[in-house]
Amino acid sequence: MVDVNTTVQPKLLRHAEFRLLFAATAVSKLGVQVGYLAIPLVAVSALDASPGQVGLLAALSTVAFLLIGLPAGAWIDRMRRRGVMVAADVVRAALLGSVPMAWAVDALTLTQLYVVVFLAGFATVFFDVAGLSYVPHVVGRKRLVEANSALHSFDAIANIAGRSGAGYLIQWVTAPVALLVTAGGYLISGLCLSGIRRREPEAPRPGERRLWPQIREGLGFVLRHRILRPAALAGAATNLGMQLSLTMLPVVMIAGLALPESRLGLFLAAGGVGALVGALTAKRLGGVLGMGRMLWVLGLVVAPAAFLVPMLDRGAGFWLAMAGWGIVAFKIGVDNVVLVSFRQRVTPDGLLGRQNATMRFLLTGALAVGAALAGVVGELVSARAALWTGTVILALAWIPLFFSPIRNLRTLPAASDVTAVEAGPERG
Repeated sequence: MVDVNTTVQPKLLRHAEFRLLFAATAVSKLGVQVGYLAIPLVAVSALDASPGQVGLLAALSTVAFLLIGLPAGAWIDRMRRRGVMVAADVVRAALLGSVPMAWAVDALTLTQLYVVVFLAGFATVFFDVAGLSYVPHVVGRKRLVEANSALHSFDAIANIAGRSGAGYLIQWVTAPVALLVTAGGYLISGLCLSGIRRREPEAPRPGERRLWPQIREGLGFVLRHRILRPAALAGAATNLGMQLSLTMLPVVMIAGLALPESRLGLFLAAGGVGALVGALTAKRLGGVLGMGRMLWVLGLVVAPAAFLVPMLDRGAGFWLAMAGWGIVAFKIGVDNVVLVSFRQRVTPDGLLGRQNATMRFLLTGALAVGAALAGVVGELVSARAALWTGTVILALAWIPLFFSPIRNLRTLPAASDVTAVEAGPERG
């Protein structure tokens, strides 16, 4: 094993290439948060969309991960990742920029909005998978925890500040015009990435190998790997529980308890704060408890806090539930940094794209299942019952990590451990 704390290295933000990657991520994430609110509001306010049409719009924004998530990894393993990311940014900027232009000449239709979010979702698949595979190239495998901590910390900041700021922006300039901020964020992101001068090694030529065998190789690598498999199970369980809760929170709070929308925003912001603290402290906590041990120990300790969430009401229960949500999000912030670092560390360069695509496919699939399950439980039983279901899943999501080799890892696996922990039967 390699101890990530044995040498003192300069702060990553002094690293010119990582600084450009961080800047690209920052402006892109802020733009995404504006779009997260603006797109459904365009449908509702400018196009008089029904609730069902708004739901379809949301589904179209993520369905690309299920349609091309797996082959995208194989394709990206054949290409240089930075070029893929820049191209995806340009495509998304053009698509989102077309909405305010069409609105300005009174030509915007719901069909156009459907096409925009559907195609932008495909570009996002390529950007996300390539980005996860590009980080190890920029910073090296020994600095993955530090790099992912910085990236996920800003992600949490964007979740806290971006959506609240987006609300004021939309109120000021209207939802269609606000999408210019999203398009501009993608363009600036692409420019930042273009400034990274470190040359990637030439991508391996696929030769005579067909696409499906490569996809199968990536899927098998994840599902048989003694570290990646439990990480995928824990991540999917977390996403399933989170989506069940997030889908039903507005129903319980707004329709059930008649709380103002500002309370919902405050509740979700508490989750953003928790995730930020988790991302910032993951490396330090891992140094004290051990990286692998920290994941299941925190899961066990945090589990009771999850049960505060479905107990929310109009009085003190609201504040207790919000605190519980923030604590759960803290654990998720820690997981995001450490598990992504584990994944990047143990995967050979030639499989990074397929590993990340497989993970995206599995984790995004869990989100889709969670949303559908929330609707079924909410319809057949009650919205609060769906909230309780999500809570139970979140409270147990650490169990796959406990019954895996991750349980006793004190540091990130060393590069020499990549082959040592590859696919193979578990040994007691």
